[in-house]
Amino acid sequence: MGIMIKEKEIVVPGEDLATGMDYLPSYGTFREGEKIIAGKLGLVSIDGRLIRVIPLSGKYMPKVGDTIIGKISDVTINGWRVDINSAYSAMLSMKDGTSEFIARGSDLTKYYSFGDYIVTKIINVTTQNLVDLTMKAPGLRKLGEGRIIHVNTYKVPRIIGKQGSMITMIKDATGSRITVGQNGVVWIQGEPENEMIAEEAIRKIESESHTSGLTDRIKEFLEKKKQRSDEK
Repeated sequence: MGIMIKEKEIVVPGEDLATGMDYLPSYGTFREGEKIIAGKLGLVSIDGRLIRVIPLSGKYMPKVGDTIIGKISDVTINGWRVDINSAYSAMLSMKDGTSEFIARGSDLTKYYSFGDYIVTKIINVTTQNLVDLTMKAPGLRKLGEGRIIHVNTYKVPRIIGKQGSMITMIKDATGSRITVGQNGVVWIQGEPENEMIAEEAIRKIESESHTSGLTDRIKEFLEKKKQRSDEK
């Protein structure tokens, strides 16, 4: 009786996680008789009596208050349609797109055009899977030239680190500007070689996020890369 797996262990659908009634199934798990079974491929998370499985892949689920990176996919009469790396459809209205007054019938591509990337914030998620966005908060802006990469949304907290420690370390080591959206879209702007190093470091965090001692390994990785480029 009891738990059969360890915290952060990778499990596959159908795998037994616990037996008995001491534990409760949560997201990504289900009960079958006395057993709790994994319903998804992912990392086990044990919170008190709750057992859940955090998927290793999957589309972003929008949450009000999240700061994300979106791509302008359409310009309409009333605003902009935005691709937010989700199954949900997102809209940035004229009133939330800018603090300037925009007269009806204005050319909205002057503000944001097709293919532009923006740092934006979610202000509403409707039951019809529609997302409302705003640009009216500090730090929200149109992004300039740079490298856009997509990461697993579930790894974003590890990439950012506690109080932003991990991403700050990568920024400092590569001299790059980096913005990480909660939706798994990352913007990197710097010297081409440094952008590549920053991306490599982020990919390393993404693939090793469930292991311990990650901060030290990333620090070592960045120091080696810097040493190599100094020697060139």
